[in-house]
Formats: sequence, C-alpha cells, structure tokens
Amino acid sequence: MRDGRSDADLLPVATAARVRAAVRALLGAHRGLAMGAFGTMAVATAVGLLVQPLLGRIVDLIAERHDAGALTLPVILLAVVAVVQGVTTALGLSLVSRLGETLLADVRERFVEHALRLPLRRVERAGTGDLTSRVTGDVVVVAQAVRKALPELVRSLLAIALTLGALAVLDWRFLLAALLAVPIQMHTARWYVTRAVPLYAEQRVVTGAQQQQLLDTIGGAATVRAFRLQERQVADVAERSGTAMAVSLRGVRLVLRFYCRLHLAEYTGLVAVLVTGFVLVRQDAVTIGTATAAALYFHSLFTPVNAALVLLDDAQSATAGLGRLIGVADLPAPAELPAPRPAAPGTVTVTGLSYGYRPGHPVLHDIDLALRPGEHVALVGASGAGKTTLARLIAGIHRPDAGTVTTGGAVGLVTQEVHVFAGPLAEDLLLARPGAAEADLTGALDRVGALEWVRALPEGLGTVVGAGGHRLTAAQAQQLALARLVLADPPIAVLDEATAEAGSAGARMLERAAERALEGRTALIVAHRLTQARSADRIVVLDGGRVSASGTHDELCAAGGTYAELWAAWSRSRPAPDPGPPSPRPLLPTVTKDRN
Repeated sequence: MRDGRSDADLLPVATAARVRAAVRALLGAHRGLAMGAFGTMAVATAVGLLVQPLLGRIVDLIAERHDAGALTLPVILLAVVAVVQGVTTALGLSLVSRLGETLLADVRERFVEHALRLPLRRVERAGTGDLTSRVTGDVVVVAQAVRKALPELVRSLLAIALTLGALAVLDWRFLLAALLAVPIQMHTARWYVTRAVPLYAEQRVVTGAQQQQLLDTIGGAATVRAFRLQERQVADVAERSGTAMAVSLRGVRLVLRFYCRLHLAEYTGLVAVLVTGFVLVRQDAVTIGTATAAALYFHSLFTPVNAALVLLDDAQSATAGLGRLIGVADLPAPAELPAPRPAAPGTVTVTGLSYGYRPGHPVLHDIDLALRPGEHVALVGASGAGKTTLARLIAGIHRPDAGTVTTGGAVGLVTQEVHVFAGPLAEDLLLARPGAAEADLTGALDRVGALEWVRALPEGLGTVVGAGGHRLTAAQAQQLALARLVLADPPIAVLDEATAEAGSAGARMLERAAERALEGRTALIVAHRLTQARSADRIVVLDGGRVSASGTHDELCAAGGTYAELWAAWSRSRPAPDPGPPSPRPLLPTVTKDRN
C-alpha cells in the first residue's frame, strides 16, 4: 500500500517476456534498417580484428631479424584497416542510432496514444504521479539507453563474438584458455540481473510514489497552509524521498560488487591465455607473433566485455522503464460507447445514472435529469455532493457505471482550471476551429470581452503565450477558454465552476463573458457563485449524489430545504469585491467532446 493505493491500483507493468516480444515486433517492422545496421557494424568489427594479426606479423618479422623494409606492408595495411574500420564504424553507429530512435519513437507514440485514451478514473486511481513518472522518468531512461547504450552494446557484442572466433582461428587452445573467464562472467551477469531487475522496478515505483507525494503537497499548498499541515506534509515528502534514496543506494552497492567480480574474470582469462601462449611457443606449435596476437585479442576483449556487462546496468534500468511504458501501451482500448439513441438537437437526457470512482463507493445514485434545447440549468449543492462528477459524465469525460447519458449534439466543457498552450495566441484559439479566419477569432474574443486586452498584447494575436511566453492572468486564460467554446460552437455547453474567481476584480466580468458565450446553447452550469444559479432558467440541487430538488430560484427559496439554506448562508457571508488581481491557478485543457 502506497499513499492509500495498493499495487493493484497502479498502472500495469509489462513482463520481461512481453518486453522482449514487443522489441522483436518493433524490429520486425524495421527489418531492412536493422539488417543494414547490424551488417555494417559486423563488417566494421571484422575489419578491426585484422589489427592483432598484423601486429603479430610485425613481431615475427622483428624476431626473425628481417630488415626494416619488410615492415612496410604490414604498416600500410594497418593504416588501411584503421581508415576502413573508422568509416564503417561511423556508418554502422549512425544506422544503429537511427534504428534506436525509430524504435523509441514508435514506443513513445504508442504510449502517448494509449495514455491519452486512459479513462480518467483509471488515472486517478493510480495517482497522477504514476503516469507522470512514466511520461518523464521512464521515457528519459529509455531514450538515454537507446542513444548511448544501444550503439555501444551492439558494437561490444559483435566484437566479443568475432574476437572469440579469431582466437579459434589462431589456435583452438587459445579459445579454450579465454573461455575460462566466461563462467565467472556468466555467473556475475546472472547474479547481477536477478538482483537488478526487481531493484530497478522497485526504484521506478518508489519514484512514482515520491512524485505523487510532491504533486499532492504542492498542488494542495493552500489547503496544507489552511489546516497547518506543513510539518506533516514535509515529513511525508521526507519519508518518500528517504525511501527513494535508500533504493538508489542499494543500486550503487550492487554495481560496485558487480565491478569487483568482473575484474576477477579479466585477470583469470588473461593469465590463462599468457600461459597457453608460453607453452605453445615452447613447443613450437605457434610463433611468438601468433602468441602475441592471441594475447592482444584477449586484452582487446576487456573493453567490449566490460562494456557489455556494465551496460547491463543501463539495460536493466531501460528494460524496467520500457516495461512500464509497454504496460500502458498494452492496455486494451476503452470499449466504444453504444451508439446513442436519436435525440433532438440541444437536448440532454440523463436516465438512471450511477457512478463511483472506486467499486463499492458510488458518488452518484440513480440520477434522472433532462435539459431542454436552449435551457440553462444551474447545478448546486454542498462540496462533495457530486456536481463536478455529474458535469464530467454529461461532457463525456467519465463513463457511467449504470444508466445512460444522451445528448443532442456535441458537448463543450469549460472548467475552472484551463490550459494555455505554448505558442501564438491565435494558434491556441485555432485548436477549437482549425482554419478559422482572423475575423472569426476576433469575433469570438469580442463576444467574451477579451478583444481589448488581446489587441494590447505586444503582437496581438501573434503574441506567444503559455510556457515561456507572455503569462496570462487566470481571468484572461478563462476568457480564452470561453472564446474557444464560442469558436467550437457546440449546441450544448457544460461550465464546471468556469467563473469561480469569486472575490477577484474579474469575477463579474467572467460571469458576463460566460453568459455571452452560452447564448443560444443548452447549458449545464456548476455554480460556484449562487448569483449564477439565481439567473439560470432552472436550478437542480444535488445532495449526497442524488437530486434532492429542482425548480427556479424563487420556487426553491419558498420551499425551504437545502437550496434555501445555501442561499441564506451565502447571502449572510457574501464577501465584498476584491479590487486586487486574480490569483494564478493551474492551467489545464478545455475539452470539447462530441457525444452525438
């Protein structure tokens, strides 16, 4: 259990077998590039293996007291080998890198595609930190492995295989001597892998839990301060960070022990080859040059063998990250919603609707609700009554556990938290209606009262906004979201506390902007300010996930009950307008969903 979530709540992780199968499938989709890359690297490695016999030939010429002229040809051949090996290695590494980047792009695109289609309930159950750590940390780890470890690993494995073959060509006894190091290396690799795989998987999980704790603490900073929970939250962050650090230190100790065992294998093999060479030269079975070449071959194995085994560290880390990416990418696509029954344009019909974020904990119970074309209905209730949940179900963000939602056309959703996309402001607006003319953009901005401040920006509609650009206030970002709604022009709109800047100087301005954006549309308004509810055609009161009352403001006040109590309490505590600027809020996307 982590942060109240069990391991079953977390997003799935693919098994090692599934990761291998996925990699094979990806390689199969790019077979030509893979064969070209590995073939070129094999040629480069084979050419490089000519260096040792040429050096051995030079040793024999010197030992046999040939004149200096006899060394000319071997030296020229060494230069040719160096040039050919350099060119083919550069080409091979380029092809391997291209292959790796192509495979990485395939995995990343598939992951993002599936992540965007995940049901929001599934993401919330796992915690946004789990998904965030996969999008950031795991993608980075896999990318680094592809860009750095993969080319070197391919080169090292080819060098090992071809060098061992070259030792056998010199004399099979040299190969046997070199293979004495293999049991130690294999045991070391197996010892390391059995410990590294679960360790790195655990590291990814605790990192996700750490990120979730940080997100919860920072995102809820206002609540933390209000309830004076700073010490508790800091302690929780410290606990998660301590757990993550402890796992990382275990990884460091594991790697240090891994290196020690590798050195033992190197020295064992080198001594065996040198002793074998000494014996064979004494028996005149091989020349000194051949024994020299064998020793140089084995010594040249130090780098690729150590690189290959050391890269197991990166490989295991990347495999763990890849398993987390493929685990999400393998999630089945959400079942398609059944085709909705024909509905009159602009109508919304909710029948027998029930929903819960967790099994056995329903938030909404058997909701029946109908909106007529052009009707504006305000949704009110105490905190936790289920207002936002119902709004999201009607907008199509969640899927009901029971019951149906039928809409007569597309539904546009504007929430309290909107996202300003990085780039020119015009491009942000064009997301709602690609290809719209500038007159359409300025018309939408004018309708929500934003045209004046947009024209005052340094470059007007061309001003870069969002991350790294001109920072908009919360009220301006909300107007931008409302302008997107106008451009998208859905017949039905859902506003989930979209003007909840109560107490700010822009609160009434946002309410007027929302009213103009909703003209001519059917609207469901989750009311933060009860003045919005008062001006609606009808008010629906939610209490404990059920509809407890419905009617106009005057009717509900006269009838008493929850709404009358809310209105009385709100009227007594109504704050004076705040002349200061609106406080910044996190910016998340505006969603337009076609439910027809």
